[in-house]
Amino acid sequence: MKIGIVGDFSPKYPSQIATNNALRHTLGKLGISIEFEWIATATINKQLDAIKHTYNGFWIGPGYPDSLDGVLSIIQFARENDIPLLGTCGGFQYIIMEYAKNKLMLEHAAHEERDPHASQIIISKLACSLVGQKGEVILRKHSKIFDIYKTEYINEQFRCNYGLSSQYEKQIHDSGLRIVGTDSAGNPRVIEIPELKFFIGTLFVPQLSSTVDSTHCIIDSFITTVKGRLI
Repeated sequence: MKIGIVGDFSPKYPSQIATNNALRHTLGKLGISIEFEWIATATINKQLDAIKHTYNGFWIGPGYPDSLDGVLSIIQFARENDIPLLGTCGGFQYIIMEYAKNKLMLEHAAHEERDPHASQIIISKLACSLVGQKGEVILRKHSKIFDIYKTEYINEQFRCNYGLSSQYEKQIHDSGLRIVGTDSAGNPRVIEIPELKFFIGTLFVPQLSSTVDSTHCIIDSFITTVKGRLI
């Protein structure tokens, strides 16, 4: 059993170090033997067939990937084949981009950080940076994310400057990629496809809150779903 963390790892990036640590915390707590490794994004398109047969779940990690196309191809594969997938921070953004491009067929869908002059900016700069901020998120009842937390109000750590453009919120949500967590002003913070076993993106970074003694419920649920899929 193996999980692929999709991203370009740097030991200087705290959120990526936290990703590794959080997985170790949860695997230790649950007593589950699953390997995990980072998948360099520039290698994905050449190795996509092998990747599809190697990994039992994917975590779209934080960071600025070398190959956005590679990241989106993994997300599309997971979405279309009901492979457990978690996306955090940048992963939240890329889940939305893949859905816009391949489900809604918005061929010019773009990320403002990469292409600020694009005609269809799906991911835009936040009005206020969330880097280093901790904030309240309100979860919708009758959602997978609510079932994981078992509470409506949570507080999480953020490290993001970009999020879903308000221009596309209704179109994204109504088409099936549900916005199931927002801040108090209604800005999207959690997305999911409820029909899939586990397909969740968070703009916040849950791995930053994980410790050996207090693992994070999202990561616990993700690992449990990966394990359950193989039984």
